[in-house]
Amino acid sequence: MVTEPPDPAADPAADDAADPVRRLVHALVCAAAEPALSGVLLLDLEPGLLDPVTRLFTGLLTGPAGPSRTTTANPSRPGPADPSRTTAASPSRPGPADLSRPGPANPSRTTPATPATPAAPAPPPVVLGAAGRDEDLWTRTRLRRETYGITFRTEPGPLVDADGRPGPPPLVVVPDLPRLSVAGMRAAVQLLGADVAVVERTGLRRTVRPRARWLAVCRSADAGRLSRHLLDRFAVRLPVPDLALPPPEQVLAGLPPTWRTAAVRGVPPVPVTDEALTRVQELLGPDAGVRRELALARLARTVAALDGEPSAVAGHCDTAARIIGLTVPGTPPGPEPGPGPAERPSAGATPSTVRTRRPGGESRRPSSADRTLLETGPAEGIGGGPGGTPAGPGTPFPEDEPAGPRDATPLRGPGRRSSGPALARGPVIGTRRATDLRDLAYVRTVREAAVHQRVRRTDRFTIAPADLHSHVRAGAPERVLTLLLDHTCRDGDWDWQDSLAPFLQWAYTSRATVQVIEVGAADAKDELRAQSFAARSVLDPQVLAALYREAGRASPLAHGVELAAQALRRTFRQHGTGPAEAWLVVVTDGRGNIPLRASHTGRLTGTVAAAGVEDAVEVAARIGAMDRTRLHVAVVDPAREPYGDLPFVLADSLGATVVQGRSGAGGDGGC
Repeated sequence: MVTEPPDPAADPAADDAADPVRRLVHALVCAAAEPALSGVLLLDLEPGLLDPVTRLFTGLLTGPAGPSRTTTANPSRPGPADPSRTTAASPSRPGPADLSRPGPANPSRTTPATPATPAAPAPPPVVLGAAGRDEDLWTRTRLRRETYGITFRTEPGPLVDADGRPGPPPLVVVPDLPRLSVAGMRAAVQLLGADVAVVERTGLRRTVRPRARWLAVCRSADAGRLSRHLLDRFAVRLPVPDLALPPPEQVLAGLPPTWRTAAVRGVPPVPVTDEALTRVQELLGPDAGVRRELALARLARTVAALDGEPSAVAGHCDTAARIIGLTVPGTPPGPEPGPGPAERPSAGATPSTVRTRRPGGESRRPSSADRTLLETGPAEGIGGGPGGTPAGPGTPFPEDEPAGPRDATPLRGPGRRSSGPALARGPVIGTRRATDLRDLAYVRTVREAAVHQRVRRTDRFTIAPADLHSHVRAGAPERVLTLLLDHTCRDGDWDWQDSLAPFLQWAYTSRATVQVIEVGAADAKDELRAQSFAARSVLDPQVLAALYREAGRASPLAHGVELAAQALRRTFRQHGTGPAEAWLVVVTDGRGNIPLRASHTGRLTGTVAAAGVEDAVEVAARIGAMDRTRLHVAVVDPAREPYGDLPFVLADSLGATVVQGRSGAGGDGGC
């Protein structure tokens, strides 16, 4: 794929807005060059492109062979003794001093000349997911052989161990930001955009200056469920739904040398003019927060520094807005960015242009066959007013219009029990090198040892400490809500949402996971069988949709009760380390007209009679025999006649309490 623009005389900023590859590369260079832009959030990125983007970002951070970033290259990042930096949470309108890290008043940010040294190898990216815990992120336990035996030593974890070390900054990759653990979200809030972080854990107390760059991926539809505190920490956000990324090596080879150097050594701070700050407010609208304004102004300042300009003006703000995907409604009055320094590529090769080069090193113009690869079709006007109108199919701020309800406490994890080894709870999602002898992964350990048997030349099969691997487990839920919804019992006169409100409120406040089992839905794939799905919380859109499905003809109640029993059995099967509390709520009138055998075989033959009801009562007895110290069961009675006693018969078999579904007579009868 050719990344050179079709017309070298065209506006480079317009090319950035049209080509997602240019926007992405420009954003990554700015994030690598400016520590204040350390968080990059890519919206709607294809999962298969995460690895190429990670390699591209790593290549920018490490740079080509030659001078490398050292620990003294940026000595001016203020610590506790430097109170001159205005924090991003300041309610005042940001000025030039607010944008600096440090600003023009602190010229020591300029990188001093350092002798040429070989480029340090890039550290492997730190990948964070749903299983991250505070113990794994902030600390690391090491085994050391001392004179008097083996000792344990607590060292900084992967998020803070790069402090004070030479070489490029580490890269933290979050493949799916909504599925990031609560510990990982809190770590991102604490580290992104911070000059100093204090780590106080058992056996470790350290003040660090975060150097890591963060690369996260999120779908626009899921951004509304995330905390605004977390999203605002990502200063560079851009939607890339239609990204077609060439090989990272080709993109890196086409970058201007000044960009490669700036990505490794950083850029000197430039002042931000008043007109630029005014332009930032016009682009974002009056309702934008201070953090968004700071992020856009810092991005504009970095763009100006990459272009070699003495100050950031309104034109640089327009370029920064195009990079993150905002439409620039018009060009404001005022000076435009002038020509750059002498070392900037000439003949139309501006820093906003990513070029491919021949093996000899010279850039080439695209041929007529190459130009068709970059054509995106006729231009279409999308929006026209100020205030952050998206410039493409996505917007960098999708959380402004969330598609579903928002969690009130997304950065607060559910309560956890302190008894038992917490490491051995939850489903296995992977393996890692063991730091102790708990929860060992025997198959991975034996396989790792088998690879080295010929090298070790021992008579017996030998397992060394380096071969030991332990399981990586996702966090096990402490509270579970299982809903069995019989859609055939709900009529137009009764809305079961009022009866379910106390249970849904309990699940929300306790951060419980939800298992929903549906019986008798009109749009069921197989009306002879019940359907089920699991949700992380009651805020999942699937849970809300399940409460309003239309009723069908069949009611496989016995199969639904069987699925509920299987789900609860799986929950409590973990040798006593299952959830601390679970609720099973059954909403039904007890009129099951599909026998259990018909649900298993998928064929309904002969007369049904009361077989469906009898099978439901028989299967319910299995739930009634479960541990009642942690399991609570309730049956919501819709008070339908005739056969109004069927819910009570089912409740007796379940060992459940009966909850009155209607406040008075309604439907076919009353309570």
